[in-house]
Amino acid sequence: MNFELSDDQKSVQKLCREFAAKNVTPNIRENDREQKFDPSIMTKMAESDILGLCLPEKYGGAGMDYISLGLACEELEYADTSARVILSVHIGLNSLPLLSWGNQFQKEKYLTPQSKGEKIASFGLTEP
Repeated sequence: MNFELSDDQKSVQKLCREFAAKNVTPNIRENDREQKFDPSIMTKMAESDILGLCLPEKYGGAGMDYISLGLACEELEYADTSARVILSVHIGLNSLPLLSWGNQFQKEKYLTPQSKGEKIASFGLTEP
């Protein structure tokens, strides 16, 4: 079994490492101190083709595999847990389930805008 990363996977890893260093790390302390979320990070992720990483190109995605998503999450997590959670929720809890189980109307309505950062996925969670 080959455990080497492909050239595309290495490119995703490098892209996300550089993205995190440039766009996430410089603002961590301020965002944590002020308990704020800077929505421009989503626009920047979209511009870097990170938001549509695992979506097919026909929906504006990069058509990458799940290992690439794992690498992207790992690099963002290294910089800031919040940045990784944003990507995990957007892709893992919304875009990929919609791709797998959504009907054609839903896919056309949501996946391309999600890849472009025009629609951002979220979820709510409560505990007793």
